[in-house]
Amino acid sequence: MWTEKLVQLFKIKELRNKTLFVLGVFAVFRLMANIPVPGIDVGNIRAFFEQFQLFGLLNVFTGGTLENLSIVMLGLGPYITGVIIMQLLTMIFPALERLYKEEGEQGRQKFNQYGRILAVPLALVQGYGMLALFQREGVISALAPQELLTSLLTITAGCVFLMWLGELITEKGIGNGVSLLIFAGIVAGVPSAIRQLAVTFDPSQIPTYLLFFVMSLAIIAGVVLINEGRRNIPVSYAKRVRGQRMFGGVSTYLPLNVNPAGVIPIIFALSLILLPSMFASFLGGAGGIVGVIFQSITRAFENPWFYGSLFFLMVVIFTYFYTAVTFDPKAIASNLQKMGGFIPGIRPGESTASFMYYILNRVLLVGAIFLGLIAVMPSIIGGITGVQVFQFLIGGTSLLIVVSVVLETMRQIKAQLQMREYETF
Repeated sequence: MWTEKLVQLFKIKELRNKTLFVLGVFAVFRLMANIPVPGIDVGNIRAFFEQFQLFGLLNVFTGGTLENLSIVMLGLGPYITGVIIMQLLTMIFPALERLYKEEGEQGRQKFNQYGRILAVPLALVQGYGMLALFQREGVISALAPQELLTSLLTITAGCVFLMWLGELITEKGIGNGVSLLIFAGIVAGVPSAIRQLAVTFDPSQIPTYLLFFVMSLAIIAGVVLINEGRRNIPVSYAKRVRGQRMFGGVSTYLPLNVNPAGVIPIIFALSLILLPSMFASFLGGAGGIVGVIFQSITRAFENPWFYGSLFFLMVVIFTYFYTAVTFDPKAIASNLQKMGGFIPGIRPGESTASFMYYILNRVLLVGAIFLGLIAVMPSIIGGITGVQVFQFLIGGTSLLIVVSVVLETMRQIKAQLQMREYETF
């Protein structure tokens, strides 16, 4: 079935051009990901990422751009952090909440523009901190003030350029640009992981590899099941007469996703949980009480139980938070009432909104716990099988992003093809 749809995708000129445009942007992104900052010692880079596991996770998240110390080494992290901060501010400033929720597409575009503007100072701060840490650890040679400023501006410009590429994909391609760029970065690391596994292959570990493979398939099946899971709420529409025609009198359903927030909570949690650990790494070499405090924070984040528990808790919290920001049962109940719709056995208006809150919270608990387990799954699988090479492929952010982006892109391609079939009809 999907082979036929892929053939149709390349037969239709407009869709073919969109697909080729996205692939072209991917090529530009990967080219920039391999243009390094001057003065790099490759051996020191490898030793650094072996020492700091959190930066290894961040490197996977940025698609290997950080390990290469490329001009886009920050990836889309500052932009994602800026969006997180803006959405947190909607809970404090009512004007921002109205802009995001009540002023339609134009208000949402303005809100996103604020997030892009905020990403620039965040990129400057994060880029300076990373360059300072890399110099202190001997990863890069000491930079003169002018060289440091040039490198910092280049890294910030690379982050802004990636934001622009993401917007271009969203506007002229298929799918969400930011998600697709993160997806491309993760998938780009697969060949090197396969090569590393082939080099370190040990025949005595074949049972472990088989167990690893079976668990990988089980996790992928779980991700697809939860992402596609729905809780259907029945909705009926009252009959109404307009002129000589009768409308309504039909029954349908309102689908609630088991995981309505998608991959966003894990991205949010990962972005925020890396901030204190990075600052602790930056300032851990400082003397006095400050250095002692930040060294203690670094040791705490190196504890897998502390890190895993905090990561799990933050994913669950952000699942509820992001759903609260983007999904409004009161607005849905009001729209149903205006259209003459109602949930059987529930009074329209406030009672309908309360019922939807009740159902949403129960369904969301399953989705939030699932996301939290997926986030900490690499550590669990690695501890059971002892296989660390492929752990980014079977759990956490990487797997969920890959599966979610593939499913969402397939849905959008299917919708585009169906729309053109209706036009032909």
